[in-house]
Amino acid sequence: MNIIISNSSGKPIYEQIMTQIKQMIMSGELKAGDPLPSMRLLAKELRISVITTKRAYEELARDGFITNVVGKGSFVAETNQELMREENLREIEDRLRGAVNRARVAGVSRKECQEMFDLLWEDEE
Repeated sequence: MNIIISNSSGKPIYEQIMTQIKQMIMSGELKAGDPLPSMRLLAKELRISVITTKRAYEELARDGFITNVVGKGSFVAETNQELMREENLREIEDRLRGAVNRARVAGVSRKECQEMFDLLWEDEE
Protein backbone atom coordinates (compact mmCIF):
# COMPACT_ATOMS: atom_id res chain seq x y z
CA MET A 1 0.00 0.00 0.00
CA ASN A 2 1.47 3.32 -1.05
CA ILE A 3 0.76 5.83 1.72
CA ILE A 4 2.82 8.99 1.98
CA ILE A 5 3.15 10.75 5.31
CA SER A 6 4.04 14.43 5.40
CA ASN A 7 5.38 15.94 8.60
CA SER A 8 4.74 19.42 7.23
CA SER A 9 1.07 18.95 6.25
CA GLY A 10 -0.39 20.17 9.53
CA LYS A 11 -2.76 17.18 9.60
CA PRO A 12 -2.31 14.43 12.18
CA ILE A 13 -0.66 11.29 10.80
CA TYR A 14 -3.70 9.08 11.49
CA GLU A 15 -5.84 11.52 9.47
CA GLN A 16 -3.38 11.43 6.56
CA ILE A 17 -3.60 7.62 6.56
CA MET A 18 -7.41 7.71 6.72
CA THR A 19 -7.68 10.23 3.90
CA GLN A 20 -5.40 8.27 1.59
CA ILE A 21 -7.13 4.93 2.26
CA LYS A 22 -10.55 6.55 1.71
CA GLN A 23 -9.32 7.96 -1.61
CA MET A 24 -8.05 4.52 -2.66
CA ILE A 25 -11.44 3.01 -1.84
CA MET A 26 -13.44 5.76 -3.55
CA SER A 27 -11.28 5.62 -6.67
CA GLY A 28 -11.69 1.84 -6.93
CA GLU A 29 -8.00 1.15 -6.36
CA LEU A 30 -9.10 -0.80 -3.28
CA LYS A 31 -12.22 -2.91 -3.75
CA ALA A 32 -14.68 -4.50 -1.34
CA GLY A 33 -13.08 -7.46 0.39
CA ASP A 34 -9.49 -6.38 -0.29
CA PRO A 35 -7.29 -6.92 2.75
CA LEU A 36 -5.45 -4.02 4.33
CA PRO A 37 -1.98 -4.44 5.80
CA SER A 38 -1.99 -5.31 9.48
CA MET A 39 -1.72 -2.36 11.83
CA ARG A 40 1.74 -3.51 12.89
CA LEU A 41 2.98 -3.97 9.34
CA LEU A 42 1.67 -0.58 8.21
CA ALA A 43 3.20 1.08 11.27
CA LYS A 44 6.53 -0.58 10.52
CA GLU A 45 6.42 0.42 6.83
CA LEU A 46 5.56 4.04 7.67
CA ARG A 47 7.89 4.13 10.69
CA ILE A 48 5.14 5.31 13.01
CA SER A 49 3.46 4.09 16.17
CA VAL A 50 1.04 1.16 16.03
CA ILE A 51 -1.32 3.33 18.10
CA THR A 52 -1.47 5.78 15.18
CA THR A 53 -2.39 3.09 12.63
CA LYS A 54 -4.89 1.63 15.11
CA ARG A 55 -6.63 4.99 15.39
CA ALA A 56 -6.77 5.38 11.61
CA TYR A 57 -8.25 1.89 11.18
CA GLU A 58 -10.76 2.47 13.99
CA GLU A 59 -11.93 5.73 12.39
CA LEU A 60 -12.21 4.07 8.97
CA ALA A 61 -14.26 1.25 10.51
CA ARG A 62 -16.46 3.72 12.37
CA ASP A 63 -17.11 5.58 9.12
CA GLY A 64 -17.99 2.31 7.35
CA PHE A 65 -15.05 2.14 4.95
CA ILE A 66 -13.42 -0.98 6.41
CA THR A 67 -14.40 -3.94 8.54
CA ASN A 68 -12.23 -5.58 11.16
CA VAL A 69 -12.39 -9.36 11.48
CA VAL A 70 -10.94 -10.67 14.73
CA GLY A 71 -7.97 -12.92 14.03
CA LYS A 72 -8.05 -12.22 10.28
CA GLY A 73 -7.40 -8.51 9.87
CA SER A 74 -9.00 -5.48 8.26
CA PHE A 75 -10.78 -5.49 4.92
CA VAL A 76 -12.42 -2.96 2.64
CA ALA A 77 -16.13 -2.94 3.47
CA GLU A 78 -18.88 -3.62 0.95
CA THR A 79 -19.63 -0.44 -0.94
CA ASN A 80 -22.33 1.67 0.62
CA GLN A 81 -23.42 3.92 -2.24
CA GLU A 82 -24.95 6.52 0.08
CA LEU A 83 -21.73 6.66 2.14
CA MET A 84 -19.64 7.09 -1.02
CA ARG A 85 -21.96 9.80 -2.31
CA GLU A 86 -21.77 11.67 1.00
CA GLU A 87 -17.98 11.44 1.06
CA ASN A 88 -17.78 12.70 -2.54
CA LEU A 89 -20.14 15.57 -1.74
CA ARG A 90 -18.00 16.53 1.24
CA GLU A 91 -14.85 16.56 -0.91
CA ILE A 92 -16.56 18.59 -3.67
CA GLU A 93 -17.78 21.08 -1.09
CA ASP A 94 -14.26 21.49 0.32
CA ARG A 95 -12.81 22.07 -3.13
CA LEU A 96 -15.54 24.52 -4.10
CA ARG A 97 -14.99 26.40 -0.83
CA GLY A 98 -11.32 26.74 -1.76
CA ALA A 99 -12.23 27.96 -5.25
CA VAL A 100 -14.68 30.51 -3.85
CA ASN A 101 -12.08 31.81 -1.41
CA ARG A 102 -9.49 32.12 -4.18
CA ALA A 103 -12.01 33.90 -6.42
CA ARG A 104 -12.80 36.42 -3.69
CA VAL A 105 -9.11 37.13 -3.09
CA ALA A 106 -8.58 37.54 -6.85
CA GLY A 107 -11.60 39.83 -7.22
CA VAL A 108 -13.50 37.43 -9.48
CA SER A 109 -17.26 37.98 -9.29
CA ARG A 110 -19.87 35.36 -8.51
CA LYS A 111 -21.25 35.75 -12.04
CA GLU A 112 -17.81 35.12 -13.58
CA CYS A 113 -17.40 32.03 -11.38
CA GLN A 114 -20.81 30.74 -12.43
CA GLU A 115 -19.91 31.26 -16.10
CA MET A 116 -16.63 29.36 -15.62
CA PHE A 117 -18.45 26.56 -13.82
CA ASP A 118 -21.07 26.29 -16.57
CA LEU A 119 -18.38 26.23 -19.29
CA LEU A 120 -16.37 23.56 -17.49
CA TRP A 121 -19.49 21.49 -16.89
CA GLU A 122 -20.47 21.69 -20.57
CA ASP A 123 -16.93 20.76 -21.69
CA GLU A 124 -17.23 17.45 -19.85
CA GLU A 125 -20.61 16.50 -21.35
